[in-house]
Amino acid sequence: MKWEKKDISPERVKDVAARYGCDLLTASILVRRGRCSGDSIRYFLEDDPRYLRNPFSLPGMEDAVERILAAKEEGEKALVFGDGDVDGITGTALLTEYLAGLGMDVTWRIPAGDESYGLSIAAVEEFAAAYGTLVITVDCGISCNAEIKRANELSLDVIVTDHHEPPEALPEALVIINPKLKDSAYPFRDLSGCGVAFKLVSALRFALKSELYGQPMCLLHTRPVNEAWIVEAAKMRNLVVVDTLTETVLPGGAISDTRLPAFLAGQQILTWDAPLQKRTLARLFGSGVEVGMLDIAPEIGKEIPQAAGKGLLRIKELSKIARYSDKELTEIEVFVNLFCSFVRSREKIGGPEETADLQLAAMGTIADIMPLLDENRIIVRAGLESLKAKPRPGLSDLLHKLDMAGRRFDAKDVSWRLCPAINAARRMGSPETAARLFFEKDPVKRDRLAAELVAMNDERKILEEQIWAVAEPRAYRSLGEYAEKLALVYGEDINKGVTGLIAQRLARRFNVPALAVSFSGELCTGSLRSARAYNVQALLEQCADLFIDSGGHRFAAGFTMRKANWESFMDRLKSAAYSIEFTGGDAEEIISIDAELPPAYLSPEIFKLVDRFEPYGNENDPLTFLAKKLTITEINFIGKPDSKHVKMTVDAGKHKWPALYWQAADRVLNKEFGVDDQVDMVFTFSRDYYKGNETPQMMITDLQKSR
Repeated sequence: MKWEKKDISPERVKDVAARYGCDLLTASILVRRGRCSGDSIRYFLEDDPRYLRNPFSLPGMEDAVERILAAKEEGEKALVFGDGDVDGITGTALLTEYLAGLGMDVTWRIPAGDESYGLSIAAVEEFAAAYGTLVITVDCGISCNAEIKRANELSLDVIVTDHHEPPEALPEALVIINPKLKDSAYPFRDLSGCGVAFKLVSALRFALKSELYGQPMCLLHTRPVNEAWIVEAAKMRNLVVVDTLTETVLPGGAISDTRLPAFLAGQQILTWDAPLQKRTLARLFGSGVEVGMLDIAPEIGKEIPQAAGKGLLRIKELSKIARYSDKELTEIEVFVNLFCSFVRSREKIGGPEETADLQLAAMGTIADIMPLLDENRIIVRAGLESLKAKPRPGLSDLLHKLDMAGRRFDAKDVSWRLCPAINAARRMGSPETAARLFFEKDPVKRDRLAAELVAMNDERKILEEQIWAVAEPRAYRSLGEYAEKLALVYGEDINKGVTGLIAQRLARRFNVPALAVSFSGELCTGSLRSARAYNVQALLEQCADLFIDSGGHRFAAGFTMRKANWESFMDRLKSAAYSIEFTGGDAEEIISIDAELPPAYLSPEIFKLVDRFEPYGNENDPLTFLAKKLTITEINFIGKPDSKHVKMTVDAGKHKWPALYWQAADRVLNKEFGVDDQVDMVFTFSRDYYKGNETPQMMITDLQKSR
């Protein structure tokens, strides 16, 4: 292993610490990880859900809200159709529960048994026959062109909410909400499917709660510059800026010679300190010019006391939101941020109901391995805190069955224990069992469903190990056929339910993209997983004409294909494999070190820093530290029947630390290190739980004797 600690500028570190109000160690880690923009840093330093992005920034959101509210008013029958994995089930539960709470006639459906991914024509036709009128997809739909065409023929309106990569030809749905659409200006494209459903529910809550929903309004402000004045205006709708105007005006001109009349026409005009603004406009255009405006400053001052009686420039100095801007904010931009904060606070946007919804959005985000950056960090942090404090029915039952209730857990625990138990139902051919857990009202039945999921997951583990024993040697033999750049395993003995798990394990085992394909009758169902930052969708695109359907992300994708196309598919794969180029993950493993810690920092206080960078996962690896000249005071072997692992105690001066080192028993036996040796260690921190007690510990990645 090669240790690598990236050189960074001390001046840059000091600047980040001073600007964003964090300590130098935190700042150095942010800089070393390339998180230097204010927009990136705020999601590491802030937890408040008010930093979540506005759902109405997603194209199509207001149209979707209008159609759903119309269905509510008219008593229409709606169907929420989701995928059968954790992301799809949680999103389906979230949206269905909310619509039912509005009194809507709503049902839900996911692919059952061996049904293929996505909305089906059978589901469309059955819903139409039951006099349904509105279908809302969750975590699917973006590639369901034929199914949505059939819905249109049957006079069903379809709202697609999805997060998968859109195809070139989009389905002819009434509305498509997807942050990955080419024309989307949404600032963050990597929401989960449940995350998109959460955004839709948040938008519906705003529409039903706020008098401002759908109302055009304009914020207006003037400021002097040299001999002239700058008049700034921002049109807003649903707290989203939809247009801006900046006009430089000399006193004594005519307002008709500016763009202001056309821009302000039909708007409710809000301003900060109306008497001052009116005097300024009179000076610019004459006292005969009247611009009707409402002074919003007093109301904002009541809701946000620290803003009362202050000018916008002074408020900018106090604003956390302004701190995270990478450019100098103008006064109108400060006004916009302040107004949005005021509305969210006054109307209590993001209350207990939304907090409970974040539990589901966090689950979907973790399960679908979404990047834990940007607003996904707040979704997961807030969702996990809510899940620990007051888990929703269904999740509460499952947490008890998994012995996770009442204790601290993190995103990794959810990923490795909670999500697999839910996904096991789909893998074992019964996804509806998992879905029912979220909808069941009877506690006794919920308890039984949770027990069934745990049992299914135990069966899944056995099945996976049986298939892995067959798949690993086959995949190893396949490497030579695919230029050592792709691992492939296929056959009737590869169970469809675990293709994704097998592909993932193969990708990790051989450090190349891996494909696991199940043969069943005349169909082939495959899962593809990435390694070394390769975009697996690019590989599937070269074979798109062979598939019945396909979809996924850059690092995880899947397809269904007729068995008759298999030979053609293999030929194309062999050709395509030679063109695979890797941009990450060299053959020699490189350990990226976030910081070197002196002995004084090796105390339990370090967990404040470690916890600040949680949640850990995709694109946010656990913090990795280096410490030098630590003394090993004790070594024990663990693992049965053969001891492969090592548990040590290391002396860091004031504190002694328990440390685990996996697969290191041979290194001890070969006398590479031993008791009383001084060593340099690369490690992460974790917590060990035993009989209700929590013990901080180190997880060693690599070590060497100190020089």
